[in-house]
Amino acid sequence: MNKGSFTVSTSSKMEFVDITSKLEKEINAADVQGSVCIVYNPHTTAGLTINEGADPAVQDDIITAFQKIVPMNHPYRHMEGNSPSHVMASLTGSSVTVFIESGRLNLGTWQRIFFCEYDGPRTRKVHWRLI
Repeated sequence: MNKGSFTVSTSSKMEFVDITSKLEKEINAADVQGSVCIVYNPHTTAGLTINEGADPAVQDDIITAFQKIVPMNHPYRHMEGNSPSHVMASLTGSSVTVFIESGRLNLGTWQRIFFCEYDGPRTRKVHWRLI
């Protein structure tokens, strides 16, 4: 199969969840040697990003920086009260693209793929497709 989806559960209002291993398992089952993998998040208050995965402080730093960039107490007009989450999701984006080489994600030495929760805790879905 060259496409699929999986769930990601979060336990905090804001957190980055490393989904690299989950995605690698899905790709290994697809048994493809060379391809392009598109990972897509269909949620408006969560994002996806590729960044350093060796030091968890990096993810904490990104969240802290986003909280400084995006004011929590701004007089947003969206009535649900989660406008900062929508803004942060726009900053990270809803998809990432990674080359597949020799059946593996072609990430840099320190790179990992993160699901970025901005309005949790929740259970979310992530879709992937090989092209």
